Amino acid sequence: MASIWVGKRGTIRDYAGFNPSVDAEAIRKAIRGIGTDEKTLISILTERTNAQRQLIAKEYQALCGKELKDDLKGDLSGHFKHLMVALVTPPAVFDAKQLKKSMKGMGTNEDALIEILTTRTSKQMQEIGHAYYTAYKKSLGDEISSETSGNFRKALLILANGRRDESLKVDEQLARKDAQILYNAGEKRWGTDEDAFTDILCLRSFPQLKLTFDEYRNISQKDIEDSIKGELSGHFEDLLLAIVRCARNTPAFLAERLYRALKGAGTDEFTLNRIMVSRSEIDLLDIRAEFKKLSGYSLYSAIKSDTSGDYEITLLKICGGDD
Repeated sequence: MASIWVGKRGTIRDYAGFNPSVDAEAIRKAIRGIGTDEKTLISILTERTNAQRQLIAKEYQALCGKELKDDLKGDLSGHFKHLMVALVTPPAVFDAKQLKKSMKGMGTNEDALIEILTTRTSKQMQEIGHAYYTAYKKSLGDEISSETSGNFRKALLILANGRRDESLKVDEQLARKDAQILYNAGEKRWGTDEDAFTDILCLRSFPQLKLTFDEYRNISQKDIEDSIKGELSGHFEDLLLAIVRCARNTPAFLAERLYRALKGAGTDEFTLNRIMVSRSEIDLLDIRAEFKKLSGYSLYSAIKSDTSGDYEITLLKICGGDD
């Protein structure tokens, strides 16, 4: 069965001649020796897929009586530690943890919430929901409800429930109807009918939305993004713009997030790690191409100039090449 977490455009592929017990033993030696052998850890963990890393972790537990992730946490430090632990975490659990971090403590990291909830498929969101409940004994929906409000909350909850249609079939009649509803809900009236925007943008499939946005332009002579900017505000506006951008081109949306994470003073490692790890088996090759288009330089070179040490080496291995 094909995993819902694996696409065709990743940088990390199944390692040929994979032997989890050999890898587990090599990792044990790398951690147990005097001083950690980071080179071995990096080469094994970045050259295996997540499914393969899970098998290594299982062998490691049998071999050492301890969890691989706990030993990595105890042995490594800083951003490098976070990245290595992310690599050995199952995808749904990783996303659940990222969502938890986005909502914990003072203030909510709305950008991270928006990014995860707009780029994951319905099936992925359902798995993330299960992982969230297992880890925190609280439903993701309840957590989102207590941390957000208004139309923003309403839209996030539909996305969190994994209710978006996933079919690739498009319906031209529906696209025209929805485009008219959006036009009537915004540009054509005094005040905005936010629910109409929420329902259409959170429930229709991405190919269907692309067609709807084309129809919208025909009816209103405006791009849907401009209408959203003119009609809505705050985090709700940010969320709907993110949906439009993902429907049109998810790798381009994520490339822009990486560009922002790497530019200016300081690096946003929370975003950088999440996108690099979570897209490494899905569409990182496409994200790399979009990054180059957007910035004029390669993602590889941006990571190289912005990070250092074992952290840099690991990210570059995940990136998989210079463009």
